[in-house]
Amino acid sequence: APEQPCAPPAIAGQSGGCGVAGGRMTDTRRRVKVYTLNEDRQWDDRGTGHVSSCYVERLKGMSLLVRAESDGSLLLESKINPNTAYQKQQDTLIVWSEAENYDLALSFQEKAGCDEIWEKICQVQGKDPSVDITQDLVDESEEERFDDMSSPGLELPSCELSRLEEIAELVASSLPSPLRREKLALALENEGYIKKLLEIFHVCEDLENVEGLHHLYEIIKGIFLLNRTALFEVMFSEECIMDVIGCLEYDPSLSQSRKHREFLTKTAKFKEVIPISDPELKQKIHQTYRVQYIQDMVLPTPSVFEENMLSTLHSFIFFNKVEIVGMLQEDEKFLTDLFAQLTDEATDEEKRQELVNFLKEFCAFSQTLQPQNRDAFFKTLSNMGILPALEVILGMDDAQVRSAATDIFSYLVEYNPSMVREFVMQEAQQNDDDILLINLIIEHMICDTDPELGGAVLLMGLLRTLVDPENMLATANKTEKTEFLGFFYKHCMHVLTAPLLANTTEDKPSKDDFQTAQLLALILELLTFCVEHHTYHIKNYIINKDILRRVLVLMASKHAFLALCALRFKRKIIGLKDEFYNRYIMKSFLFEPVVKAFLNNGSRYNLMNSAIIEMFEFIRVEDIKSLTAHVIENYWKALEDVDYVQTFKGLKLRFEQQRERQDNPKLDSMRSILRNHRYRRDARTLEDEEEMWFNTDEDDMEDGEAVVPPSDKPKNDEDIMDPISKFMERKKLKESEEKEVLLKTNLSGRQSPSFKLSFSSGTKSNLTSQSSASNLPGSPGSPGSPGSPGSPGSVSKSTSQMAAITTKGGLVGLVDYPDDDEEDDEDEDKEETLPLSKKAKLESS
Repeated sequence: APEQPCAPPAIAGQSGGCGVAGGRMTDTRRRVKVYTLNEDRQWDDRGTGHVSSCYVERLKGMSLLVRAESDGSLLLESKINPNTAYQKQQDTLIVWSEAENYDLALSFQEKAGCDEIWEKICQVQGKDPSVDITQDLVDESEEERFDDMSSPGLELPSCELSRLEEIAELVASSLPSPLRREKLALALENEGYIKKLLEIFHVCEDLENVEGLHHLYEIIKGIFLLNRTALFEVMFSEECIMDVIGCLEYDPSLSQSRKHREFLTKTAKFKEVIPISDPELKQKIHQTYRVQYIQDMVLPTPSVFEENMLSTLHSFIFFNKVEIVGMLQEDEKFLTDLFAQLTDEATDEEKRQELVNFLKEFCAFSQTLQPQNRDAFFKTLSNMGILPALEVILGMDDAQVRSAATDIFSYLVEYNPSMVREFVMQEAQQNDDDILLINLIIEHMICDTDPELGGAVLLMGLLRTLVDPENMLATANKTEKTEFLGFFYKHCMHVLTAPLLANTTEDKPSKDDFQTAQLLALILELLTFCVEHHTYHIKNYIINKDILRRVLVLMASKHAFLALCALRFKRKIIGLKDEFYNRYIMKSFLFEPVVKAFLNNGSRYNLMNSAIIEMFEFIRVEDIKSLTAHVIENYWKALEDVDYVQTFKGLKLRFEQQRERQDNPKLDSMRSILRNHRYRRDARTLEDEEEMWFNTDEDDMEDGEAVVPPSDKPKNDEDIMDPISKFMERKKLKESEEKEVLLKTNLSGRQSPSFKLSFSSGTKSNLTSQSSASNLPGSPGSPGSPGSPGSPGSVSKSTSQMAAITTKGGLVGLVDYPDDDEEDDEDEDKEETLPLSKKAKLESS
């Protein structure tokens, strides 16, 4: 039966003519659990409430309603359809199908409530309440239905050895017809036919009557497919179940019979690690094990057409397990003795192993429970002291016991990581670091003897769950993240990183075998997770312990996956764009192992090559100035010949532009003024200017003319040109009075159209001289082209790559935006030159 819920002190009544009196009620007859059958053929608990039956106008008929006892919300509203097949099982279950592949069940707390609702259903459908099923499950022809209904019942042949073939044929012919199955099931129940068949089974075995045994196999298999709880209760009773298994040993399709009974009686032993005083519980455990064995091992794999015929068998096992867990959970003496013996030093190793295996199986059974029941289960175990017990077990030498304890620990972490974190922080106040629960887990991960490190992978996943801030709680008084991470980095991180530090004392890994490499890769994966999700804790640890330098030693490993793990760790750090990390990297010259690995990789086009280039490309695109300068100043000679990508030449260009600004701080200050001017203008002014820019007819403007808002007052030529002439003189450019600057802007690594700027004292005079631009040193010879496609970064340092000049109050601001990359240049060369009126604006206010 499904788990029988306990009645609360008072349950809110339902109102309004649906068979439940209003006000407070203590009658538990109609208290039910609502179950639905999921895709895996497992029952999902939808909640507990009270069932009633009444006419629902919207559904146009009598309906079953279940309202939640917690808040009165509607858990179920199901019209009693005259054609729906309802089944009553185990006296307290009503099961039916609402639609294809959607099965429902009501599990009643009391038999009386089940009988009452069953009578309502039968009344609507015009059925006798004594039946256990109200309808045929599939349609039959009218002629067949008439034939079946005309006969009051199915008459079984007398149960004799000579008539086994006739019985087998009758069972096989009844299976396709739901109504005949129903009549056959009733006949088998009423006449005690199954027990008579099992008596003939003994006769056949004694006489070695193989043909009779084959017929009995077909008969018993057919009875299973009738899918009737009442028949299962007879077949799975203590006196019958072994004989039923015996009948299923004689499969006609096999040349030899199976030895299922021998396995169950001699090989499979029931070990009662803690004496179970309740005989009903003990019998239920035996029964569940044997029925599970029948389902998994004895019965042949059901065909597509037979699969749904065994749904009641699945339900029988499921509800048995729910009942077993509930009965054990309520037996406080049993659980107290279990944990006392687990932690008792006097308990011998064999006994302890049996206790741990039992607890593991107990937790595995709990996975069939619904969330609210599972919560109660784990709270009970927590109150009994399961975590201190696991700590004792994990400190033992027996590998099998530790493995089982690890599985139990995984159930607890998945259920409630906060409970585990709270325990380990409390024990840290009393115990040394060496025997802390988390440190024991880390040690088992490190010492995993499996060549594939299957156990270590599982434990690493558990550690990751425990240190994941996403599942940590925050309250008004305390923050679990702050407290637990402080504890972890103080007491546990040194244990986790010990294998890494021990293996990286030289320039290359001291041990580089496959298993060690796998372990170090797991540790690096967890450390990379910490870099991404933790803040100052991991940063302080990496910098103070010089962890990154040690990790980069692994770039010299012969195992490519480990070298890539080390590179990924550094890439994650650089991706944070944190100057504390950047200064640490530069101070310790931590690009050297990466550059070495890049050069040693040679011209091979592989993941290592791409990953290293991507890291330098990130530095270039994100314009991380400190790292750009460090890389060029220290490693340019090693990288300057790499020309199949433009990343390193682009980095060099960034570096030169930075140095240029440093050499001329006045220009850099002008750049700041420009930026302030650009981003702090009045929004309405900006809108007016944009409107004017879009409305300007390109054909009305001369080539190279700058757009100046009409409201701006023209500035004196001297005010504008004096700083510019100084700039041009520094660049050693001999130009005429009116200069044209060829430009391509790139903001934050994004490509923008190339454009020209000209300087004028009036809005209609063109001061552009393309001929002078074509004579610029380093010019590729074509106006508007920022660089030669074949030589990225070849423009001389003295050439101004990018400039935008605006005037405000007599000041000239110069902004240099670094060039993007050669691919952008090539794309630009292919593009048609945009109209100059929409390429640039000279903004002044």
